[in-house]
Amino acid sequence: MSELRLRAIRGATTVDRDTPEEIHAATRELLAAIATENGLVSSDVVSAIFTTTPDLKSEFPALAARAFGWVDVPLLCTMEIPVPGSLGRCIRVLLHVETTRRRDQLRHIYLRDAKSLRPDLHKS
Repeated sequence: MSELRLRAIRGATTVDRDTPEEIHAATRELLAAIATENGLVSSDVVSAIFTTTPDLKSEFPALAARAFGWVDVPLLCTMEIPVPGSLGRCIRVLLHVETTRRRDQLRHIYLRDAKSLRPDLHKS
């Protein structure tokens, strides 16, 4: 049997508008995609760091993670630095997980307009 290792998984998504409903839905969609693609359950997640761009202020992405079932996972929300010309209305996440997968077997998930952040992961 393979040994559990601490690994990190990245992901990002965007919203059209700064509303609690859109932030919640987009975050939940992102977490579901990351969990599905990486075979994760809540107990695999050690912690999560969420960032939002400065134009998103209406909701904490961590609330969507709690609603997703991550009730005992340490979560942190912070703001991305406002680099001129960077992608707006963006929610990013860095998950720390325990998994038997090798680093090269992990799937980092970028949805919606955030696909532009990692075009190498979205080749057709």
